[in-house]
Amino acid sequence: MGRVYLVGAGPGDPELLTLKAYRLLREAPVVLHDRLLDERVLSLIGGKKVDVGKGQGESHKQEAIHRLLLHYAQAFPFVVRLKGGDPFVFGRGGEEALFLASHGVEVEVVPGVSSVLATGLPLTHRGLSSGFAVVSGVLDGGGYPDLSPFIHVPTLVVLMGVKRRAWIAQELIRLGRRADEPGLFVMEATTLKERKVWATLKEVAAGKVEITAPAVWVLGEVVRLFRPCTKEASASLAKVEV
Repeated sequence: MGRVYLVGAGPGDPELLTLKAYRLLREAPVVLHDRLLDERVLSLIGGKKVDVGKGQGESHKQEAIHRLLLHYAQAFPFVVRLKGGDPFVFGRGGEEALFLASHGVEVEVVPGVSSVLATGLPLTHRGLSSGFAVVSGVLDGGGYPDLSPFIHVPTLVVLMGVKRRAWIAQELIRLGRRADEPGLFVMEATTLKERKVWATLKEVAAGKVEITAPAVWVLGEVVRLFRPCTKEASASLAKVEV
């Protein structure tokens, strides 16, 4: 029985791979990879590539992925399961690790840089943001998340929330977050297609902000403070104790 490595591919830029991830991609006999990975990362794979990516609403495919991992672990000395970002941040890596362990397969996790950390914004800042939270805009089976626990979090990061952005913004305002709270969408962060869109919660709620997936959405005063090249950012910086 071979070992399975759950490897984080990072947010896109291949130079953000860990050295261990790079080595495993070059040496692995087979790599089972996600759908939205940057082609520059996929080009590093030296062995067989198996695309096991899922589209939205295709969570039923997860069981098939489990079986494929088990099949290849029985056939090769080691296998790589390559996931965007970090395997344990909305990557279902925990489910795969538990399944493999229950079948006697040794699992090792190789962490990756989550897209949460790839926006160019500090998620905490002394005197301004003492913590942050990350929430998914879509629950398993297509359900809607309960956003009430995130109302008072200084910095809120939303993943997989592009299609529901208007509803998410409306719900956050209804629950008590400020309508004028600044936000930043970062689409395809760290890739050659990266694009940023700045918008208040009210603008998003009104359906005035055009975004394409995948995108990371950051809400909080750190967004206002670090918006580059504006008088508003400079004035805000002067008011913050550093």
